[in-house]
Amino acid sequence: MVSSKDVAKAAGVSQPTVSRVLNDPTKVNQETLDKVEKAMKELNYRPNLIARSLKQQKTKSIALISGPLHNSFFVDTTTTIVNYAKEHGYHTFVYFEDQGDNLSVYDEVLKQQVDGIILSSIFIDDPIYKELEAAGVPFVMFNRKHQDGGNYVEIDNHRAGELATNHLLKLGHTKIAWIGGPTYTSTFHGRLGGYQAAMKATNNEVVPEWIKQVDTTEESVIQAVDELLLLNNKPTAIFATTDSMALDCQNYLMQMGYRIPDNFSICGMDNINITAHEAIQLSTITHDSKKPMGLYAIEHLITMIEAEETPPAMQLTLEPKLIIRETTGPKR
Repeated sequence: MVSSKDVAKAAGVSQPTVSRVLNDPTKVNQETLDKVEKAMKELNYRPNLIARSLKQQKTKSIALISGPLHNSFFVDTTTTIVNYAKEHGYHTFVYFEDQGDNLSVYDEVLKQQVDGIILSSIFIDDPIYKELEAAGVPFVMFNRKHQDGGNYVEIDNHRAGELATNHLLKLGHTKIAWIGGPTYTSTFHGRLGGYQAAMKATNNEVVPEWIKQVDTTEESVIQAVDELLLLNNKPTAIFATTDSMALDCQNYLMQMGYRIPDNFSICGMDNINITAHEAIQLSTITHDSKKPMGLYAIEHLITMIEAEETPPAMQLTLEPKLIIRETTGPKR
């Protein structure tokens, strides 16, 4: 399949130049335009669906493709992104991932005419990445990233997994469960790897039954907790790899009559707003920065849209930080 890179090579120009020919030919001189169009014709190049869906004029609108709505982290970041975009004159079309069904979400996005895309709903080897890249659509990933790089901001998920697990180990817990989403996303892949590394580094066994991959909904988290409670070798601590899942664990265990952290210690991740509530006080992992992750992403996306020349790629990995509150305590 012929790509825009092939066209650029044949025409003797850069790939961003080919993208400008496709999306805004008024910014390309006639000689270059003729060379690119000739190369397209000779190679029988047809822009993909994304390229065809974009108009040549700017629309002052962007698409935000977020993770699932039931995870409050994405609700918080959506507010940040939409407000910043509005302050800079952009309307935001917001889409939430539907249980990992990226294709239907992207089909909806393609019906809109947008100047750029900001997304956290992407898998490690998601084929949509190549389509976005080939089309020259400005896009930035946050919280998750693709294996090929691109523009992204994330937390060091492997280090975060180690940090949470080591915190629980230092409290005397050696039987630690891991509850997280599908590891075909960079977030959960890294957080599982960090958990496993911390356990092995301290010569603690990683029992397969303690690792629960769920679809991140409350129902799936409750099922995972039920399965852990039925084990003869029950864990005494849980690293729930989002605050949303940690809160589901906390609520369900307390409904069952367990005391937190006396019977179970729970550590989450994301530091969403509600975790600091006096009635909750969830121990969690956050990124060591005063600026929200989503703000980094939307700032860079708008820079990409408005810059005359392609700006340097943003590949930002933030350091994790542990916040100790009341849901983690010494093993009893």
